[in-house]
Amino acid sequence: MTGLILASGSPRRRELLALLNIPFDVVTAEADENVAGGYDPVETAKAIAAAKAMAVKASVEAGLVLAADTIVFYQGQLLGKPRDATEAQNALSRMRGRWHSVITGLALATDSGSLVMSAVETKVKMRRYGLDEVASYVASGEPMDKAGAYAIQDPVFQPVARIDGCYANVMGLPLCAIYVLLGESGMSLPVDPAQACPSYLGIRCALVEKGPALAVA
Repeated sequence: MTGLILASGSPRRRELLALLNIPFDVVTAEADENVAGGYDPVETAKAIAAAKAMAVKASVEAGLVLAADTIVFYQGQLLGKPRDATEAQNALSRMRGRWHSVITGLALATDSGSLVMSAVETKVKMRRYGLDEVASYVASGEPMDKAGAYAIQDPVFQPVARIDGCYANVMGLPLCAIYVLLGESGMSLPVDPAQACPSYLGIRCALVEKGPALAVA
């Protein structure tokens, strides 16, 4: 194993993390990603990321374990990955032409037994795509493994009209916040985040909330 382990099976997160030119291994986390209504979206994303990080940390001997969880927050509801085509179509239809928040919770488990968490929020406005476009996109199967039932980078559907904040965060891994977490852990980082992340803002990408280090059971 390298010094860094990404607790995710997402190809998008692997591609993004590779932009920092840091060697890493991938271990898929077995953790419950279901979200329910009535919870603070930032705390929910952080809690799910923490569960992923701790699940993988328990299975490896050494190394920093990085986990992330991305959710969509729209009109007081948390939208995770759609459970079926109907749920995907409903989510996309409701959000067209409107703003929502994309929140990624981050957790970094260290060999010292600490778990450091943060979260990044990006505001996203969807374009006014047609319902026929929604039906075609859902039929392609592309929305099914994505929070909010869409990928901002989809070259065909192109669902997003405007964002306020970090583009990489909407893809699922805010590189600037990752850079901060890894740097504070003592890892040597060869690439400046401004070179890796096109939406780098010079500080912590967008809204970054960092909590105290917690003991890993």
